[in-house]
Amino acid sequence: MPAIRRPNPAHLLAFTVLLLSVGGGPATLIGGESFPSRSLKIVTPFAAGAASDIELRFLADQLSIRFHVPVVVDNQTGAGGVTAARSVINAPHDGYTIAWVGNNTAISVSLFAKPFDPRKEMKPIVGISEFPYLFVTNESSSYKTLQEFISAARARPGTLNVGTSSAGTSNHLVALLFKSVLGLDILVVPYRGPSELSIALLRKDVDIVINPYGGLRQGITDKQIRALAATSSARLDELPDVPTMAEAGVPDFEIASWNALYAPANMPADAMDTIREAVTGILSQAGVKEKFREIGFAARALPPDLLDRRMRSEIERWAKVIADSGIERR
Repeated sequence: MPAIRRPNPAHLLAFTVLLLSVGGGPATLIGGESFPSRSLKIVTPFAAGAASDIELRFLADQLSIRFHVPVVVDNQTGAGGVTAARSVINAPHDGYTIAWVGNNTAISVSLFAKPFDPRKEMKPIVGISEFPYLFVTNESSSYKTLQEFISAARARPGTLNVGTSSAGTSNHLVALLFKSVLGLDILVVPYRGPSELSIALLRKDVDIVINPYGGLRQGITDKQIRALAATSSARLDELPDVPTMAEAGVPDFEIASWNALYAPANMPADAMDTIREAVTGILSQAGVKEKFREIGFAARALPPDLLDRRMRSEIERWAKVIADSGIERR
């Protein structure tokens, strides 16, 4: 009887990796096992239901399909994103816990007395999206254009206000920058969250609101909110009748916020490459781009070097706004 030949374990491993690669699953080997071989966690500083959270959960579903493992979204709000970032930095640096960051992350460096520094404690994986802010008012408001609001503010100093999300958030600082650049005597009113801000706008407790399009889309669609201007460089495809800030008479006020994936500084490079390649492939799909547009974002897979440059530039930009506005560190 001929001897039974036992398969070589090394050959079995190579064959398994080949099958996974062909099937679109994980093929990167880290520590002797394929990556990812278990669930991934993405920690976000945004509350569940926020526009950025909806965007992230859609992306997580797509990654789960591609990797054949669960991709879990962990909402850890508070402290301008510092709480969420610390959670990622303090987790094992094995590639299975990564961070969802953006403008608020850059702001927190100057806003908090004990922040984390994404330039030193984290590494960029890939940019995900960018989006402008909208200046809006209640549909029944007398302000038909942004210039009408500006003129009213100049005519009645100290009587008009602008609503934003929590103090220290991106749109709060955009409002402070708007006030400073134009030299307006207006009150900037930060609310505790998007829902309270929306209620205040619908009740006409505030004259105008500054917020990303994603958080205003339904109100605009339902004709409850009137958009006055967008901080983008060009008009939005979704809102072709809404002028840019420059067209509305406020030049040099182009602001694009953004979202990205970051990793702890010591995360294995191969794991970062695997995630980046998967995300880049997902964001290139026409259906994904359309889904992002529906919720107010432009998909853009920014490579690590450009993402790092953007982070550093935003840290400098918002540090100046915070200093000029006299906001105290927390």
